[in-house]
Amino acid sequence: MQVRAKKSLGQHFLNDLDAAKRIVDGLQPAGAYTKVLEIGPGMGVLTQFLVKKTEYETSLIEIDKESVDYLRKNYLEFTGPRLIDGDFLRYPLENIFGDEKFAIVGNFPYFISTQIFFRILEYKDQCIEVVGMLQKEVAVRLAAKPGNKDYGILSVLLQAFYDIEYLFSLGPEVFTPPPKVNSGVIRLVRNWDKKLECDPAKFKSLVKMAFNQRRKTLRNALRALQLPEHPLLSKRAEQLGVAEFTELTILWKDNGYLGA
Repeated sequence: MQVRAKKSLGQHFLNDLDAAKRIVDGLQPAGAYTKVLEIGPGMGVLTQFLVKKTEYETSLIEIDKESVDYLRKNYLEFTGPRLIDGDFLRYPLENIFGDEKFAIVGNFPYFISTQIFFRILEYKDQCIEVVGMLQKEVAVRLAAKPGNKDYGILSVLLQAFYDIEYLFSLGPEVFTPPPKVNSGVIRLVRNWDKKLECDPAKFKSLVKMAFNQRRKTLRNALRALQLPEHPLLSKRAEQLGVAEFTELTILWKDNGYLGA
């Protein structure tokens, strides 16, 4: 039995076993966590290596009914609640993990990869590691540092809590069907020394506003917030790190969150 790749779900099945093993091996040795969630296992190319790591308790979440049937027939150990027939973007992860810490791994559908990472941010105090494959341009963007043209909104929001490392690239030829783009694998590790010293919702709003007009100086991009004069306002969004965006968010708070 084979699963038909569905364009509507953005499915491109990895067929390179060496690459699959490298992705799974990107997870840290068990210690900080013992529970792992694989997103979109498809036909189980990553799963076959995950189940060999008995130090982890692995769960799978898959939205494709055909893939769910395939996994049940080929990975019998997942016939119970550890195989979730559902949508990662909507499924309450506390139903799987309670308040325990966990890691996420997967070959993420390109068209929802940024949504996946926004969802991960909702569980940032439990999800302490992510190893994922996504479109290379997006992977590069998430790992980009200030001053880089690829640096953007999600770069800042994730780097406020995670250390991000670009691991390796993969070409279209290792997928069935082959995508029209290259892929990249990144690793996020929760850095508990990183603490956001401002309101997270306001921080997110300010960062999004700053990058929505990234070619303008922050003085113009954030004009609606009516911030008092500050040296950082002469810069552009891509020049600021998390600490500088935090400083501007605190400045906004001290100014009564005008323009909110």
